[in-house]
Amino acid sequence: METTRNKTYPGACDCHVHIYEDRYPLIPNVAVIPPHSPVSAYRAVQQALGLDRAVIVQPTGYGFDNSCSLAALAEFGASARGIALIAPDAPDAEIARLHQGGMRGVRYMMIGGVLPWDSLEPMATRLKKFDWMINLQLDGRTMPEHEEVLKRLPCKLVIDHNGKFLEPVSPDHPSFQSLLRVLDTGRAWIKLSAPYETSKTGAPGYDDVSLLARTLAEKFPERCLWASNWPHPGRNPAPSNVALYDLLFSWTSSDAARQKILVDNPTQLYGF
Repeated sequence: METTRNKTYPGACDCHVHIYEDRYPLIPNVAVIPPHSPVSAYRAVQQALGLDRAVIVQPTGYGFDNSCSLAALAEFGASARGIALIAPDAPDAEIARLHQGGMRGVRYMMIGGVLPWDSLEPMATRLKKFDWMINLQLDGRTMPEHEEVLKRLPCKLVIDHNGKFLEPVSPDHPSFQSLLRVLDTGRAWIKLSAPYETSKTGAPGYDDVSLLARTLAEKFPERCLWASNWPHPGRNPAPSNVALYDLLFSWTSSDAARQKILVDNPTQLYGF
């Protein structure tokens, strides 16, 4: 198994990036005040890692005002797509407007987020006709209680951060097995990303979360994506982007798997 990065992948995509611009106001009482993190700063990360594409995920700190993310998408042009945050009663015309701006899904952040679980299925039904996805972040330990709903969603589903088990579990744990069953539907994808958010063993290897990421990559390479989670909100100091990217090369066993995870899967899923 190769464990060090030795090549670049044309069309490689970072599937979870946040852009913060000081000129856009945050909603009141946000938990973390993010640093100014413009497109120009992220381009330097792309260049350092050899990445060509990005998915801009609407920060919860901006609430339902997607202006900053839309401006970032316009600046990136055809090399980026976006995930919006919209209210459950937003009209279809708003979804169509966001689609024109490069958005391709709705963010459901269930750890301190703003959208309730009971809006998930109705939203998914609406999104299907736009070929949009649900981008879901939850505590993976609760996966069994949501499994049946997630398996029957009519639109595509993307799950953040290796399932984001707030207390890392073993691969044979019922909650991780529940996650695998959701991925096995063929309509769900998972981001191999941000191990630092949940790891108890810590850097550099994040061994407890890396075990889960490696299991996902080996079992479902066609369902995996990679993401940096730049600019790593709430982390000071921020982890090394290079080190996080290099972890993918220890999580995957072949160049073919990395080609799927970095290029082929996001190309298909986000419509590059």
